[in-house]
Amino acid sequence: MLYNKRLYYVLIKAFFYSENYFEIAQKFYCTRTQFGLTLAPILSHWPLAYRTFVNFSNDRISAIYLGNEESILRSEQDWLNAERGARYRDAVHIALPGGEVWLFDYGIAVFWGIDEDERLALLHRLNLAEGLLTKASQEHFRFTLNAPESRISQDNISLAQDDHLARLAISHALAQSLKLNEYESQAQQTIQDHAHIPQTLAETGKIKLSRRNIAKIRGKLFSTKSDIILHYGLLDTPEFFWEYPEYESTYNLAARYLEIHPRVDLLSKKLATIHELFDMLAGEQNHQHSSFLEWIIIILIAVEIVMFGAQELQTLLGW
Repeated sequence: MLYNKRLYYVLIKAFFYSENYFEIAQKFYCTRTQFGLTLAPILSHWPLAYRTFVNFSNDRISAIYLGNEESILRSEQDWLNAERGARYRDAVHIALPGGEVWLFDYGIAVFWGIDEDERLALLHRLNLAEGLLTKASQEHFRFTLNAPESRISQDNISLAQDDHLARLAISHALAQSLKLNEYESQAQQTIQDHAHIPQTLAETGKIKLSRRNIAKIRGKLFSTKSDIILHYGLLDTPEFFWEYPEYESTYNLAARYLEIHPRVDLLSKKLATIHELFDMLAGEQNHQHSSFLEWIIIILIAVEIVMFGAQELQTLLGW
């Protein structure tokens, strides 16, 4: 009896003073059968998000790019206020009756085992309509828990353990892959939209654009490049693994399968192409400005010569 009281005391103290109280509770939850149902009254009142043993309704994973980061942050706070969410670095864990959702701060949601209807309901809560989501903004996988080994093959993810942090590690890679898709498309579209500029320069030796139009294009190129570079850190190994390095191998498993690092290198080359195009337009704009100033100087000199000649002619003729 004294031992049970100590367990209650440890749990209550952990609940109020520890930032990782849900992990402490998980350990007691795993071993509570040793003490009968003595811990059941406490654990039954814990928020649903902290019960990491989820009964999944299916074996499907859906990673969706939502694109509305402000809406994501508001929804995360709503879940946390309702004690249905657990905050991790860059992500919030939401446990639902038939699965779980990982909401990432940069606009990605990863659904594990969630039925279609429940997924649509959550998307609606995030102020998104299914019709606005394109095939390019989602990826779908299947998963198996408690497999003989952790591996990924043909979009089937097998995990050797039923661990919510292992699923978070996989979700990090899936979210990064979708975010990388967005950046790749954005950079590729920018290059294609302005591919005619270097081609025209190669054919005619000059760019037939006004200084104003060149300034607009430079603004678009700079906006695209800066937007990607400002969020480039999202494509690096997540800071979550500083606290949980034992799960980094699980993340690397998914990152290799999704070819995140080679794609990041390719994105860097696309950004370099955009930078070269930006520099070329800057040079052309400076050239046009210099030419404009040269013509002004030539015209002023010509006017001065004409005025000087007129004065000399007036002197010679005695006018």
